[in-house]
Amino acid sequence: MLTVTLLTVGKLGERHWREACAEYLKRLSAFCRPEMVELPEYKLPQNPSQAEIARCIEKEGEEILAKVPRDAYFIPMCIEGKEIPSEELAVRLRQLPVDGVSRLIFAIGGSYGLSEAVKRRGQLKLSMSKMTFPHQLARVMLLEQIYRGFMIDAGNTYHK
Repeated sequence: MLTVTLLTVGKLGERHWREACAEYLKRLSAFCRPEMVELPEYKLPQNPSQAEIARCIEKEGEEILAKVPRDAYFIPMCIEGKEIPSEELAVRLRQLPVDGVSRLIFAIGGSYGLSEAVKRRGQLKLSMSKMTFPHQLARVMLLEQIYRGFMIDAGNTYHK
């Protein structure tokens, strides 16, 4: 069974975001082994300089890459990534195990994004939208889309 990991920078603060993520993780357990791994957010001063922001992105990137096994199919979520419809995600979720992949990892970076090293490591870079969303909402949206992909593949009427 495919292990699907959502690797994120920062903790979910509000209870409603935690509950929404928990609900989708529970739903996903019918199709895969889902998990969410939260990495610590790099601490910055109130008004960080560009150099401090760059260091933050690099440090968070090192933490992300340390959690990605070599054999994992890795998808960094970034604004310059490809936008795909839910049906295409469903096809990819079905095809990965056929191709011998047992671990799929999606990464959502911190507030300043992902390092270039993280983006280069990805086999596929995805974007949910050209719009900007709060990181907490992005987690819920991504989990929902993964769930939707599995439901589409199962021929369920969830996707209309």
